[in-house]
Amino acid sequence: MSYEFIKYEKQGRLARIVINRPDVMNALHPPANQELSKAFDDFDADPECWVAIISGAGEKAFSAGNDLKYSAQHGMAGEMGKGGFGGITARFDLFKPVIAAVNGLALGGGFEIALACDIIVAADSARFGLPEPKVGLAALAGGMQRLPRTVPPKIAMGMMLTGKPLTAAEAAQWGIVNEVVPLDHLQATAERWANEILACSPSSVRATKQVALQSQGLELEESMKKSYPLVGKLFGSEDMMEGVMAFAQKRKPEWKGK
Repeated sequence: MSYEFIKYEKQGRLARIVINRPDVMNALHPPANQELSKAFDDFDADPECWVAIISGAGEKAFSAGNDLKYSAQHGMAGEMGKGGFGGITARFDLFKPVIAAVNGLALGGGFEIALACDIIVAADSARFGLPEPKVGLAALAGGMQRLPRTVPPKIAMGMMLTGKPLTAAEAAQWGIVNEVVPLDHLQATAERWANEILACSPSSVRATKQVALQSQGLELEESMKKSYPLVGKLFGSEDMMEGVMAFAQKRKPEWKGK
């Protein structure tokens, strides 16, 4: 399908999703959210596509969050699609890895999109924050839940109660960001992370992500006894056997995602 507010393309095993509203700092309105949700639906359903990178058009913003000017004119309500804000913040059944390449401001819903991703690489000019209380709102796309699970509680509360943003370096210090690089190295860095993931068994990667997400909040013993469907699928898979054979034969494995 054609998209008006995002760019979506696939290059081999990699999907690229770009929020394409630079004139409003890549802020999202319902039509943009619907397009993002459809793109993530397609990525999830495509057996040939294994990793996604999401970024924002231009150099100033990854996403400034909800398009408040649009909301002021049309109201706060609006259908966002299956994945919630950004197509991903309410998507709890996507076990393919998603990398956020943050090229500028990631505020409000923009920060929530990044937090919903598995890996975040950031330009050194990036800023991260949840400023919703400054405009009488709240971070309802998972920010109030995900941030305290990512950083120490006092750091999270300080950010959420004041709306004060973090620099990219500060975000890296608190473990929000995996790597900070100059802006002109950002896309190459995100691709490097993607290629390092693609060098691993996709079946193993998805099982690992499922366990990591679905075991959160459980006691250790309970989490280790819990049944995870993708772990069961992993054993006896072609990928598992390929990994063992490639190791024994001292060659590079040829993964199939099966």
